[in-house]
Amino acid sequence: MRVAVVENTRISHHGQIGVALHEAAALVDTYRPYLGQPLPQAGAHDALIVFGGEQSALDDASHPYLPALADLMRDAGASGRAVLGVCLGAQILARGHGASNRLGTAHEFGWHQVALTSSGKADPVLSALPAAFSIFEWHNDTFTLPDGAVHLAETAAVPQQAFRVGRASYGIQFHFEASRAVVARWTQEFPGLMEAVRPGWMQDHPALSARHGPDADLAGLALARAFVAQI
Repeated sequence: MRVAVVENTRISHHGQIGVALHEAAALVDTYRPYLGQPLPQAGAHDALIVFGGEQSALDDASHPYLPALADLMRDAGASGRAVLGVCLGAQILARGHGASNRLGTAHEFGWHQVALTSSGKADPVLSALPAAFSIFEWHNDTFTLPDGAVHLAETAAVPQQAFRVGRASYGIQFHFEASRAVVARWTQEFPGLMEAVRPGWMQDHPALSARHGPDADLAGLALARAFVAQI
């Protein structure tokens, strides 16, 4: 299988998604449009994965490729290819399907409990997870559910945590790729930012990682493997 991976920021760790792609011996082509590189060519890959970034899904002025990326994600899913948007990627996918992006209204950071909906429990990908699981979150924005989408997961604070459109086009708000190693690397790379977002993070991170990280790692890899199986 050949997979296009779109990165939206300078530091993108593929984490558990990268592990699952490696296990499947996928050929991965990486695109960095925030550096001015072109987007993947439509139809050239078996799957499209779009990672997160610090920008919003509506920051067209600073990231003029966003409308085209939203269209690419929509069209790839409509063609039957597997599509995955993580965090910002989920917000861009929602935009591509005509939903509304709601900026600055949905702050979540750190490991949170996410619950599957009844549809999520029956979904071919999300059903790889327990009915409730701990996973890493880091976002301020959210979106409305696209027309015709299947709502798959939620938290008490932010209902739109996961959705599917069509056969295998998935928007996942939470960072299931973020294993303990990825979160530790983020903590090294963004100490000031993370401390500002969650005061006390640098001191509390080791204990929080030990408490929530093992189960989150298992959930993230199970979800990544289940998505890759749809390709």
